[in-house]
Amino acid sequence: MSPHRRLRWRSGVIRTLLAAAIGAGCLALGSGAAVADEADEQQLADTFAPVLMLVVQDEACGPGEPYQPSDVELLMDESSVALRGPWTQNDLVDVAPSADALSAGLSGYSLDFPGNPLKPGCGYEEWADEIWAESEPTIYAHVATEQGHPDQIALQYWFYYPFNDFNNKHEGDWERIQLEFDVADAASAVDSEPVQVAYSQHNGSELSSWDDPKLELVDGTRPVVYVAAGSHASHYSSEVFLLRSGTQGLGCDSTLEPVEEIQPAVQLIASDPEVAASEHPWIAFDGRWGQREKREFFDGPTGPNTRDQWTAPFTWSDKGGDRSYPVPGGGLFGVSGTDFFCTAVATGSNTFLNFTSDPWPTLAVITLIVVLVVWQVRRMAWGSAEPLPVLRERAFSQVVAASWWMFRSRVRVFGGIGLVVVAMAFVLSGAQRAQDVLWGDVGGERAVDSSDVWLGLAATLESLALAFALGLAVAATTRAVAEIDAGREVTVRRAYRLALHRGGALAGALALWFVLLILLALSVLLLPVAVVFTVGWSLFIPVLQLEQRSGIGALRRSWRLVRGQFLKVAALLVLGVLLALLLGGLLSTLVLLAVQAPFSVVNMLPGIVAALMVPYFALLTTYAYFHGRAREEAALLPSAR
Repeated sequence: MSPHRRLRWRSGVIRTLLAAAIGAGCLALGSGAAVADEADEQQLADTFAPVLMLVVQDEACGPGEPYQPSDVELLMDESSVALRGPWTQNDLVDVAPSADALSAGLSGYSLDFPGNPLKPGCGYEEWADEIWAESEPTIYAHVATEQGHPDQIALQYWFYYPFNDFNNKHEGDWERIQLEFDVADAASAVDSEPVQVAYSQHNGSELSSWDDPKLELVDGTRPVVYVAAGSHASHYSSEVFLLRSGTQGLGCDSTLEPVEEIQPAVQLIASDPEVAASEHPWIAFDGRWGQREKREFFDGPTGPNTRDQWTAPFTWSDKGGDRSYPVPGGGLFGVSGTDFFCTAVATGSNTFLNFTSDPWPTLAVITLIVVLVVWQVRRMAWGSAEPLPVLRERAFSQVVAASWWMFRSRVRVFGGIGLVVVAMAFVLSGAQRAQDVLWGDVGGERAVDSSDVWLGLAATLESLALAFALGLAVAATTRAVAEIDAGREVTVRRAYRLALHRGGALAGALALWFVLLILLALSVLLLPVAVVFTVGWSLFIPVLQLEQRSGIGALRRSWRLVRGQFLKVAALLVLGVLLALLLGGLLSTLVLLAVQAPFSVVNMLPGIVAALMVPYFALLTTYAYFHGRAREEAALLPSAR
């Protein structure tokens, strides 16, 4: 080898060795930096780990939250879990899939647990108890960044629940909260405070600043999360929350006490994708963490890595709102629009679930109801339903029609009687609120010492006052009908003045009626008897007003008049109550969804409508009373003997 070539060879060897040494050094430095970053991220995750409040479930399969945030590692290699492909509904690919198998991505695949999510029963609770009985609650932390936000990081906590038992029931449920820092890395964030917090709620989120009073903290750094029973949405307080939009969903979330405090273990999913895939291979799974259904609404969810907030956390939180909407108490007559809304949505959801799971029985029931209603309406005798004269035998449909025509033709009189009921109801509602202020907790201290006996007495007096207000409106309606039938002019004031002529007897009869029915209703065995007496005594106010009888005499007389038309009178009572409740509930729901009116207004609407419907209810009973009298008189005629 020539000296020149030997020199070039030695120079190449030196350059190669030098490059190898530099590369090894850089690799070592990079590995050390990765280890340091992961340690900082774990410290950050532990420092700000949330405390979860779960609604207590007192008994298995009962109300409350049966599932805790769960360690998904226990689903790996579990023989009760199947991996299904994307081609048809039942493509069984593997049983007890491993984390390594899921790391392949498998978009469109799904994990399938034992049970039917549309008819969960107790199956998922029992299955979850078997899988996670010996494990502690676990959540997953992840530090996320987003392009365009160089000096910000988001600390995310992901919670996995085995089953979502809400309106859209489905296997598996991934939920999350997010803490945002105006720093460039986890090491800097440990010694700083978050600038914003985002709690996920269905398809949206609710935001809070770190010093917002609604954000409850433990040890100064750990946010408290109130988990909604069934849906697992994250809230800031223990209340019932109303959902009424596309981002919130439709229905009601409950985080009401009693709640159980959970301090779950925190596992870190490193921000470095290679490290995360090495420590938690399942994080790369792109499929669904629950069974696929024919309707996507009930599909299991995809995992954290498929969500926009995994790589664009700040874009996600920018779409959040600054508050959720707790359902307030209140209302008139013990009914509120928000309660009607929550019940109606839950009922509709269950009906839809039953239809989706097995449509034919649901269709059969709906068809049968429609056929029966149409058949009954067509066979009803709507003719000869003129409201006057009132003393006439009338079929059920004729009573309904005559009552409506009378109400419509004298709407000023009967509407005015209803408005007086509304005013009385507001007065009683104000008295109730005053009592709450006087005897309730004011500023954490009881303003006046009082016993449960006095509170019970006050509640009883308020109930009696409400019963008298309603009874007086029925009496005024009866008097107005009698005056109209006699051809005399009548006003709201005159109707009430005539009714008050028998006010003492009315108060006594109502008190007797109230006490007797309460005593009967307190005994479960005698509850059917209470129902029978409610119908049998339902005409005592027209008797009291038009026949000048005593309270006890009016109750006895009502029983005799009802005896020959018991089912018809019962149906009229049910119809009157249902109309009042449904009309008020539907109106409040429409206002709630379309107008987004304040909850205080929405809650008052059903009570106001019910009050305005009291005269129509009274017209139904008044015409039933005159029907009973007409039947008696017809029976006394010689031709009837």
